[in-house]
Amino acid sequence: MASYSGGKSNGGEGSSHQELHVLAVDDSLVDRKVITSLLRKSKYRVTAVDSGKRALELLDTEPNVNMIITDYSMPEMTGYELLKKVKESSELCQIPVVIMSSENVPTRINRCLEEGAEDFLLKPVQLSDVSRLCNRVLR
Repeated sequence: MASYSGGKSNGGEGSSHQELHVLAVDDSLVDRKVITSLLRKSKYRVTAVDSGKRALELLDTEPNVNMIITDYSMPEMTGYELLKKVKESSELCQIPVVIMSSENVPTRINRCLEEGAEDFLLKPVQLSDVSRLCNRVLR
Protein backbone atom coordinates (compact mmCIF):
# COMPACT_ATOMS: atom_id res chain seq x y z
CA MET A 1 0.00 0.00 0.00
CA ALA A 2 2.94 2.36 0.56
CA SER A 3 3.87 4.55 -2.40
CA TYR A 4 7.60 4.77 -1.74
CA SER A 5 10.46 2.42 -2.45
CA GLY A 6 13.76 1.69 -0.78
CA GLY A 7 14.86 3.28 2.45
CA LYS A 8 16.19 1.80 5.63
CA SER A 9 14.15 -0.74 7.50
CA ASN A 10 14.23 -1.58 11.18
CA GLY A 11 13.09 -5.14 10.63
CA GLY A 12 9.43 -4.11 10.72
CA GLU A 13 9.70 -1.80 13.71
CA GLY A 14 9.97 1.31 11.54
CA SER A 15 6.91 0.53 9.45
CA SER A 16 4.53 2.74 11.47
CA HIS A 17 6.71 5.80 10.74
CA GLN A 18 6.80 4.99 7.04
CA GLU A 19 3.03 4.59 6.83
CA LEU A 20 2.21 8.01 8.24
CA HIS A 21 -0.01 9.85 5.77
CA VAL A 22 0.32 13.58 5.11
CA LEU A 23 -2.22 15.60 3.15
CA ALA A 24 -0.52 18.45 1.26
CA VAL A 25 -2.76 21.29 0.08
CA ASP A 26 -1.52 24.02 -2.28
CA ASP A 27 -3.04 25.66 -5.35
CA SER A 28 0.44 26.04 -6.90
CA LEU A 29 1.53 22.93 -8.81
CA VAL A 30 5.22 23.79 -8.28
CA ASP A 31 4.80 24.26 -4.52
CA ARG A 32 2.72 21.05 -4.31
CA LYS A 33 5.50 19.12 -6.04
CA VAL A 34 8.16 20.63 -3.75
CA ILE A 35 6.37 19.80 -0.49
CA THR A 36 5.40 16.34 -1.77
CA SER A 37 9.02 15.61 -2.68
CA LEU A 38 10.32 16.82 0.71
CA LEU A 39 7.76 14.72 2.61
CA ARG A 40 8.49 11.61 0.53
CA LYS A 41 12.23 12.05 1.16
CA SER A 42 11.29 11.86 4.84
CA LYS A 43 9.45 8.58 4.07
CA TYR A 44 5.87 9.76 4.45
CA ARG A 45 2.95 8.75 2.28
CA VAL A 46 1.65 11.93 0.66
CA THR A 47 -1.63 12.84 -0.97
CA ALA A 48 -1.55 16.25 -2.67
CA VAL A 49 -4.61 18.29 -3.59
CA ASP A 50 -5.01 21.75 -5.09
CA SER A 51 -7.65 23.32 -2.82
CA GLY A 52 -9.13 23.42 0.66
CA LYS A 53 -12.41 22.12 -0.77
CA ARG A 54 -10.69 19.05 -2.24
CA ALA A 55 -8.87 18.53 1.04
CA LEU A 56 -12.18 18.39 2.92
CA GLU A 57 -13.62 16.01 0.30
CA LEU A 58 -10.62 13.72 0.68
CA LEU A 59 -10.82 13.84 4.47
CA ASP A 60 -14.44 12.61 4.19
CA THR A 61 -13.30 9.48 2.35
CA GLU A 62 -9.78 9.00 3.78
CA PRO A 63 -9.88 9.01 7.57
CA ASN A 64 -6.23 7.94 8.03
CA VAL A 65 -4.51 11.30 7.60
CA ASN A 66 -1.86 12.00 10.25
CA MET A 67 -1.08 15.61 9.34
CA ILE A 68 -2.29 18.35 6.99
CA ILE A 69 0.17 20.84 5.54
CA THR A 70 -1.54 23.65 3.67
CA ASP A 71 -0.72 26.87 1.87
CA TYR A 72 -2.28 29.96 3.43
CA SER A 73 -3.19 31.90 0.28
CA MET A 74 -5.49 29.89 -1.98
CA PRO A 75 -8.59 30.85 -3.98
CA GLU A 76 -12.05 29.80 -2.74
CA MET A 77 -10.83 28.66 0.70
CA THR A 78 -7.67 29.90 2.43
CA GLY A 79 -5.47 27.67 4.52
CA TYR A 80 -6.78 29.55 7.56
CA GLU A 81 -10.38 28.68 6.62
CA LEU A 82 -9.37 25.04 6.10
CA LEU A 83 -7.68 25.07 9.52
CA LYS A 84 -10.86 26.41 11.15
CA LYS A 85 -13.05 23.78 9.46
CA VAL A 86 -10.71 20.97 10.55
CA LYS A 87 -10.53 22.22 14.14
CA GLU A 88 -14.34 22.67 14.32
CA SER A 89 -14.95 19.09 13.17
CA SER A 90 -15.28 16.44 15.90
CA GLU A 91 -13.95 13.81 13.45
CA LEU A 92 -10.96 15.84 12.21
CA CYS A 93 -9.96 18.14 15.08
CA GLN A 94 -7.18 15.83 16.30
CA ILE A 95 -5.27 16.06 12.98
CA PRO A 96 -2.33 18.48 13.26
CA VAL A 97 -2.49 21.29 10.68
CA VAL A 98 0.59 23.18 9.50
CA ILE A 99 0.24 26.39 7.47
CA MET A 100 2.78 27.49 4.83
CA SER A 101 3.14 30.94 3.30
CA SER A 102 5.64 32.93 1.28
CA GLU A 103 4.56 36.05 3.19
CA ASN A 104 5.99 36.72 6.65
CA VAL A 105 3.02 38.49 8.25
CA PRO A 106 3.21 38.22 12.08
CA THR A 107 -0.51 38.92 12.63
CA ARG A 108 -1.42 36.16 10.15
CA ILE A 109 1.02 33.73 11.75
CA ASN A 110 -0.31 34.47 15.25
CA ARG A 111 -3.92 34.15 14.13
CA CYS A 112 -3.24 30.70 12.64
CA LEU A 113 -1.39 29.51 15.74
CA GLU A 114 -4.17 30.82 18.02
CA GLU A 115 -6.74 28.96 15.91
CA GLY A 116 -4.88 25.70 16.50
CA ALA A 117 -2.23 25.41 13.79
CA GLU A 118 0.63 23.19 14.88
CA ASP A 119 3.20 25.36 13.11
CA PHE A 120 3.63 28.04 10.44
CA LEU A 121 6.35 27.55 7.82
CA LEU A 122 7.71 30.21 5.51
CA LYS A 123 8.26 29.24 1.88
CA PRO A 124 10.42 28.06 0.36
CA VAL A 125 10.07 25.10 2.69
CA GLN A 126 13.33 23.20 3.21
CA LEU A 127 14.00 19.54 4.01
CA SER A 128 15.22 20.63 7.47
CA ASP A 129 11.81 22.29 8.11
CA VAL A 130 10.00 19.08 7.15
CA SER A 131 12.30 16.89 9.26
CA ARG A 132 11.91 19.11 12.32
CA LEU A 133 8.19 19.36 11.83
CA CYS A 134 7.64 15.64 11.33
CA ASN A 135 9.80 14.73 14.34
CA ARG A 136 7.78 17.12 16.51
CA VAL A 137 4.27 16.67 15.13
CA LEU A 138 4.25 13.05 13.93
CA ARG A 139 5.57 11.30 17.01
